[in-house]
Amino acid sequence: MRFSSLAALPAAAVLAMLPGAAHGLAHDAREPAVRPVPVAAPASGPLAGLLPSVPLPPVPLPPVPRPPVPLPPGPPPSGPRPDEALPEYRYTGPGFDACSAPSLDAMSVWWTASPYGAVNIYSSGGQRACTQSRLTPQWVAQVRAMGWQLVPTHVGLQAPCAARPDKPLRIDPDRAEEQGGEEAAEAAQALQTLGLGPGSPVYLDMEAYPSGDAVCSRAVVDFTAGWTRALQEAGYRSGFYSSMDSGIADIVAAARAGRSPLPDAIWYARWDGKATTTGQAGLPDDLWTGHRIHQYRGGVNETYGGMALSIDRDQVDGLVAGGS
Repeated sequence: MRFSSLAALPAAAVLAMLPGAAHGLAHDAREPAVRPVPVAAPASGPLAGLLPSVPLPPVPLPPVPRPPVPLPPGPPPSGPRPDEALPEYRYTGPGFDACSAPSLDAMSVWWTASPYGAVNIYSSGGQRACTQSRLTPQWVAQVRAMGWQLVPTHVGLQAPCAARPDKPLRIDPDRAEEQGGEEAAEAAQALQTLGLGPGSPVYLDMEAYPSGDAVCSRAVVDFTAGWTRALQEAGYRSGFYSSMDSGIADIVAAARAGRSPLPDAIWYARWDGKATTTGQAGLPDDLWTGHRIHQYRGGVNETYGGMALSIDRDQVDGLVAGGS
């Protein structure tokens, strides 16, 4: 029998003509199951209306990348940021240093009656010559309130070749830079305890030592480099005190040789009686300009307002301490 079109066939006949219809609609249990492929019924044509409409599954779209979720900010890093400049406190004028912190009464009278405006304090170090029973945070706060500028000083390890029986502890040349960093940590802690804030200098007291010993000179320079680096990392400034003919000469030579880091300020002893900070032989004016103290006379007894003190005289054009 011929049919003019599939539309004239019964639905059963059409299904029988489809592939696989001879085997029935159920799979043999012995054959592996084949996942049926859904077919959508045509909307028009000979098979329209003959096949059941089977909805096609949605086509999955590729995943859309999600923007990264920002993490909450962590704690700020400790210590000053490299791009954050430390404050700087400067003073220009006469100053003095004394072995022990004077009484508050003496400081008050001298502020009114003497020509001085700055005074050193031996703030730290295991080889200080005098006791510092008066040097407390309260003393610091009160003398600063009077108007005094302070020059913190640390007396620690001395040059390996130094001949100072009163200061027997020496730098180890093999550990000089490390030891300088250790003493800087002690000095920084003392400044914090006394209420002196970031940017304050601490002057390393390196007493006179013989010149001409290359190992000794190198140890002092290495020690000072470690001292300077650690202080700066702690948020303070590095100072260096010594005689013109030993420590200062070696630091100047290191500066000319390009050594770093170098102290932020120097305090040099040359008892020539000249209250100046420039024009010094052995200390070129282009080094540490405006960051200098000159100790120009030592062992002087002076009296103002009935208050006598034994002092060394200084001319200051340099760094002094700031508050917390």
